[in-house]
Amino acid sequence: MEKTSELVGLDENVDMVNSCESLVVRTPFVRKDHSEVSPLDPETQKSIDQSKHLLKQISEDSSVPRNIRRAANEAIAVLENDADSPAVRAQNAISILDEPSQDPNCPNHARTKIWHVSSLLEPIRD
Repeated sequence: MEKTSELVGLDENVDMVNSCESLVVRTPFVRKDHSEVSPLDPETQKSIDQSKHLLKQISEDSSVPRNIRRAANEAIAVLENDADSPAVRAQNAISILDEPSQDPNCPNHARTKIWHVSSLLEPIRD
C-alpha cells in the first residue's frame, strides 16, 4: 500500500489506484483443484492444436485398424487434460503413440501422421 501511495503521491487516490489495479491484473487459468495454471505459449498451443487435428483424422479413418484409432483417441484425451502441464501431456501422448507407430498393421499414411504428431510434440517443454 505504501508503494502505491508513493507512486500516486496522494493518499486519497490510493483507493482509486487499487480499484484500477484489480482491473488490469490478469486472471490465471485455474485447475479443478484450484491451483493456478499459466496460459499456454502460442507456439505450444498451436502444436497441440495441430496434433489434435491430425490425431482426429486418424481416429476417424476407417482404413486404420481399431487399436490405432483407439490410441489416437487416447492421445487426444491426454492432450486435452488441463490438470497436467503441457510438457507432461505432450510426453504422455508421445508414449501412447509409440506402440501404434511400430505396429506392422499400421497403414503408411497413418504412421506418417503419427510421426508428424510426435515431431510437433517433442519440443514442448515447461
